Amino acid sequence: MSGHSKWATIKHKKGAADAKRGKLFAKLIRQVEVAARNGGGDPEMNPTLRTMFQKARDASVPMDTIERAIKRGTGELDGVNYESINYEGYAPNGVAVYVEALTDNRNRTGAEIRSVFSKQGGSLAEPGAVAWQFERTGVVLVDGSVDEDELMLVALDAGASDITRADDLWQVTCDPSSTSALRQAVEAAGMDVRGSDLTMLPSSTVELDSVEAARSVLRLIDALDDHDDVQDVYANAEISDEILGQLGD
Repeated sequence: MSGHSKWATIKHKKGAADAKRGKLFAKLIRQVEVAARNGGGDPEMNPTLRTMFQKARDASVPMDTIERAIKRGTGELDGVNYESINYEGYAPNGVAVYVEALTDNRNRTGAEIRSVFSKQGGSLAEPGAVAWQFERTGVVLVDGSVDEDELMLVALDAGASDITRADDLWQVTCDPSSTSALRQAVEAAGMDVRGSDLTMLPSSTVELDSVEAARSVLRLIDALDDHDDVQDVYANAEISDEILGQLGD
């Protein structure tokens, strides 16, 4: 299994666990608000907003909460003016880490993210140091019981670029602008979609061949994820099923 699909699976499972914590709703609402501010409040005309809207609904964010976030983004309601900023760095064992944040205080957030990297044995790098190792990609996750050939017929016709197996899921990738249309096509075919998102997939990976190495990287990822301003964290780590199982134990 490629590192791409393995890391996407880790992110998906971690997202499900995070949904049990209080911070996920706030982060999703902020993403909806910023998407509306940047591209307008009509999901039909704003592909990023459409994807963020669906992501929030997948996490059971109430509809009226999403609608208020859109109105804050378009200026119909008062709201905080969030700035999008990315951070790049390295986790232990040379793993590249790419962080996406939304903040109302760039200086405060930057200092805090630097501190998180340092405390967890990583280091913050200059802009551009690791971004080239990741590519913005749309991802639709489909139940693994779906027949691969049937999924391929539907997905490729709807703009998919690749289909890979990721544990008990199919990971279908596409151009970011096609994410919503791809999801709709798969659902219209009666297939069970487990989620969809805009993500950053690594072009190459670093294999972590011990439990301690994997734990040290995931500890940094968790610490970054816990920061209120951080929206997403991506890494080019590759962790085997065996080591993941030992981490679970």
